[in-house]
Amino acid sequence: MDREPDQDVRAGLVLGAHWGFLAFFIGIGGYHLANLLIAVFFSGHFGGFDQLELHDVGPLLLVAFVPNLLLGLGPLIGSKLWGLGLRVDFGTIGLRDIKVGLACGGFALLAGYLANLVLIAVYGTERASENPLTDFSSELGGSRLWLVLAALIVVLAAPLTEELLVRGALWSALDRYKIPQWVTLVLTAIVFAHLHGEPTRTIALFAQGIMIGLARYFTGNAGAAVVAHAANNLPPALLLLGGN
Repeated sequence: MDREPDQDVRAGLVLGAHWGFLAFFIGIGGYHLANLLIAVFFSGHFGGFDQLELHDVGPLLLVAFVPNLLLGLGPLIGSKLWGLGLRVDFGTIGLRDIKVGLACGGFALLAGYLANLVLIAVYGTERASENPLTDFSSELGGSRLWLVLAALIVVLAAPLTEELLVRGALWSALDRYKIPQWVTLVLTAIVFAHLHGEPTRTIALFAQGIMIGLARYFTGNAGAAVVAHAANNLPPALLLLGGN
């Protein structure tokens, strides 16, 4: 006999599937739609707008972050409407989560560094070194305020929204169907690498995604992955501040 709609809601199902899948696609869809609208809007003003390249003034940083913000909106809405709440669905951040997250974040930095050595051998120094943060200091006009805001987004906001989506909603949905966790670890790392849209850094991003995902793997909490992601992003953010 088919489930009644209220039974599906109590079971955390939407359209017969775990709500995490819908939350994931809402987040991804919102992200790409926002990128498209921003590109269309700014193409007539700046001769081509890339969400990873802030062109004239610091306030564009806020516009550039809108797509990333939408990544986390899907999981937040999904947890509230169909899940058990943020604390239960994604976990809280305890002392163990912080310790494991910092360790995994450190290994993510190491994995990224080693993978970049391979990229340098394949693509050469110039292409392998491409990074959206490289030119932030000059593009923000040397404004300390906007550099600090950019650094906070890199260390705090971006890890939170991306991890809610990938190691939160998607991971939980795959868990619901008893997918082996090592498979989930690999799949979410692939999604993480693809999400950044940096082809020459895909290998490095995948390796970092594995290390960050291990924080969720060992603790069962998406919060630990947020800590690992933040630790991984901290050195680039410090370099961003130091570039001014």
